Amino acid sequence: MRFGILGPLSVTDGGRDVAITAGRDRVVLATLLLNNTRIVGVEELIDAVWADDPPATARGQLQTCISRLRRLLPADMIATDPAGYAVTVPGADLDAAVFARLTAEARATAGSDGDKAAAMFREALALWRGPALTGLDTPAVRQSAGVLDEQRAAAMEDWIDLELEAGGTRELAADLAGMVERYPLRERLRAQLMTCLCQIGRQAEALAEYRRVCTLLRDELGIEPGPALQDLHRRILSGEVVPGHAAHAASPAPRNLPRTVGDFTGRGDAVSRLLAAATRTTVLAIDGMAGSGKTTLALRVAGLLADAYPDAQLFLDLHGHGERAPVEPEAALLALLRQLGIEGERVPTDLDDRAALWRSELAARRGLVILDNAASSAQIGLLLPASPGSLALVTSRRRLIGLDGVHPESLPVLDEPDAVAMLTKIVGERVTAEPEASLALVRRCGCLPLAIRLAGSRLAHRPRWAVSDLVRRLGESALPELAAEDRTVASAFAFSYGQLPARMQNVFRLLSLYPSDRFGVPAAAALADLSLDDVQDVLDELVNVHLVDEPAPGRYRLHDLVKQYASSLVDGEPPDLRRSALQRLVDFHLHASIALNFSREAHAAANDYAVGTPPRPDLVERAVADPDWLETQSRDLVALARIATEIGDHRTGWLLARVNWQFLYFRNYCDVLIAVHTQGLAAATASGDARGVALMSNYLASGLVRVGRYAEALQRISVMLDYHERARDSAGAARARSNIGVVLLRLGRLREALAAANQAYWAWPQRDVEGIARRNSESASALIQLGRHPEALRRARLALQGAVECRSASLKASCLMDVAEARACLGDLDAARRLLLAALRITRQLHQQVTKIEVLRVLGQVEARSGRSEQAVDWYLAALSLARERDQSPNIAQVSNGLGVALATVGDLGGAAELHRNALAIARRINLPVEQGRALSGLAACAAAAGDEPAARRLWQQAREIFTATGAADRFDVEARLAALDTRPGADHLRPAPDGGTMEW
Repeated sequence: MRFGILGPLSVTDGGRDVAITAGRDRVVLATLLLNNTRIVGVEELIDAVWADDPPATARGQLQTCISRLRRLLPADMIATDPAGYAVTVPGADLDAAVFARLTAEARATAGSDGDKAAAMFREALALWRGPALTGLDTPAVRQSAGVLDEQRAAAMEDWIDLELEAGGTRELAADLAGMVERYPLRERLRAQLMTCLCQIGRQAEALAEYRRVCTLLRDELGIEPGPALQDLHRRILSGEVVPGHAAHAASPAPRNLPRTVGDFTGRGDAVSRLLAAATRTTVLAIDGMAGSGKTTLALRVAGLLADAYPDAQLFLDLHGHGERAPVEPEAALLALLRQLGIEGERVPTDLDDRAALWRSELAARRGLVILDNAASSAQIGLLLPASPGSLALVTSRRRLIGLDGVHPESLPVLDEPDAVAMLTKIVGERVTAEPEASLALVRRCGCLPLAIRLAGSRLAHRPRWAVSDLVRRLGESALPELAAEDRTVASAFAFSYGQLPARMQNVFRLLSLYPSDRFGVPAAAALADLSLDDVQDVLDELVNVHLVDEPAPGRYRLHDLVKQYASSLVDGEPPDLRRSALQRLVDFHLHASIALNFSREAHAAANDYAVGTPPRPDLVERAVADPDWLETQSRDLVALARIATEIGDHRTGWLLARVNWQFLYFRNYCDVLIAVHTQGLAAATASGDARGVALMSNYLASGLVRVGRYAEALQRISVMLDYHERARDSAGAARARSNIGVVLLRLGRLREALAAANQAYWAWPQRDVEGIARRNSESASALIQLGRHPEALRRARLALQGAVECRSASLKASCLMDVAEARACLGDLDAARRLLLAALRITRQLHQQVTKIEVLRVLGQVEARSGRSEQAVDWYLAALSLARERDQSPNIAQVSNGLGVALATVGDLGGAAELHRNALAIARRINLPVEQGRALSGLAACAAAAGDEPAARRLWQQAREIFTATGAADRFDVEARLAALDTRPGADHLRPAPDGGTMEW
């Protein structure tokens, strides 16, 4: 089977077309083929199909697309990975792979056999049937297809160069004229046409072509032709290009660029941007932190541009950051003029005259100059070329925002694959022999090129060391070990730090105390005890000098090695100074969390804490104004609670957990919830705070329930119950019993769960409308599983009435779902569907992911009962995708069982059985008896449909035992199925009922 993407998408098998008609299927296949052999993430595929507007069922629809494609393509061609999907097409069967191979071989051959290389290029170009993937117009596909189209154009230009070397022809000139018409803005192609016209004696037409491109570039882009095209025009006018000869450039001189490193790696995007910008401007400014490889990149770009600037290639280190004083403009101009060969006596003493001479000399040349390690814009203002025929590449550790008309390129650290590739170039096969250790090493180096080079140098000079030996030696603090002779990473940072004013140095040191890698302006202001405006000014300047990064607007970070350097400085500060800074930080986070979690609606648990006035109301106000503040700081809570405990503020240590519980719980950040409340429990225990211990135990239990750790949850809730009973607090005890009921419900102890919920209901303060509503909701959930549907509907309606009365949107969504589920069980499916869609809208607005999973699951159940199996599958798939994304094991088991029943109904018995087996494994692991029974019942239905009556009977009997023990109403359906096996002949009755049975989920 052969695949074509160099033109319209095509699939052929034995010369016959394989029809792939569905638009989404074509986009999915095209995206996989564009990434042949690479895993393409689910989110990337969804973006490719739906761009910025995916439906709620996007994951389910994507799985459907993959299923259809698998039926059309060879077996195992599409592989599934936890991260996404991959297609593997042999190189000879994908036209883009053949094209890439032929062009690579042609370029490798061009130096030794031009005719053979030209033939290879012609063969490669003949594969094209039009623009890549024409007809597929989604943004993601067009972007990737554009890369292929660019490769086609580059191959055409390389082929034409070879043809011109062999001598231009009239046929080639005609072909070139057509290509120029197709690609009017490609200057290289235009130069080739002009050269070919000259070679066949049509110089006047070549000059006319130059005039046309000048007009086009001015009208379309507002720019002049690049240096290469201008130079070709000049040489045609001067008679240097004559018929029968190619237009070769004159020999360049002088060449003073230093030797570049042999381990240059990555930076492909930056190189491309800089090369493109060189056609539009005369100054390229590369900035970045110390050791990021700015000079190396500048030399790389200069090497690629060398042919366009043959008259002068100069280099000058301006010593902007180092032990030596920065080079003054007068001295810099003298050095540059001497590099051009200007005699010393010709160089004026006056600065302006010297600058004028430099500009005049450069204007007469096509020159390239690297101004390395600039201190400021002022230092280089007089050194920059004024004429369009020359180019300056400037490197600096600070952003040169004072320069106009330049192309700025801020250089980040390497990404991890490029960092490992760089280490491999330095060290060799030891890196490939220890991939995990090598990745750990570049991470310890922060993917900073200087650090990697120093680490690699140590390994290169110690051939008996393994990579893992160096990793162990570096430990957690790599900075002291990253040194080679007089070169160290720490000294590179020290030069940048030493040039800061005292206040900026102080803020820089204190920023290292923030416990995670990213922080906002309010946190920095709290640490430094500065106003928001003052700390913003300091952060902006630290960003400009690349000691601080700003990866997102208003969010800052210290590079790992920079943070280690700052930490080494703050370690020398008095302990009281560091403690005061940390106290300000945790106080700010506590008060901001309180304001954000409890400012908009009353909460019954708000009396769990009492704190004073915020010491910095301005910081709290800024946090409240940020809609993403709770989201961004949630991952820092554990570390902040630990810091509070370490500085002796145990109460803040557990209060930070308590006041953020609501956000963490309803956003389903279970890992963070469990970790921060475990830390809070340790803080309360350390201070002997019995009330804090009880509260932390209770809220820790909520997270444990979410992840299926029910035995631990019961143990923790019993601590709270014991505390409130000893304190004679009936309301607190009722709260604990309510929570115990929730756990018992999950454990399949349905009658005990209902009893606990009712006990909590009668003991609950009747004035607490929201609390009473929640108790009614808990009772309704237990009654639904027990099959007492009329009672469940009554309690669910009371719960919904209370949710509306207390204006709790989050509770309203849950209660709508309870009413809908009860009505569905009573057969009122249309009303149930309407209620569930309303609940779904609320969960989306409030980002209630766990409730959303439940709503989607019940929607699947309702559609299955309505006989709309395909729609049921879609809802179940959306629920399952979200449950897996949130790592919600109980929900995964529950939804898998529902989806299994729906798939069996549409005839996918293999998929159904697989889902039920997965659900059974999860349910057994975390002790969910009811879901164990449902999984066994689903497997029994699959066995019966497959004709294996003994297996079906055995599995249904096991399910019946579980349902009888728990009291679950599912036992009635199982008993009916067992009775049918015993009383009805044949196999037709063994297939699952279209509505999934009385209580199928």
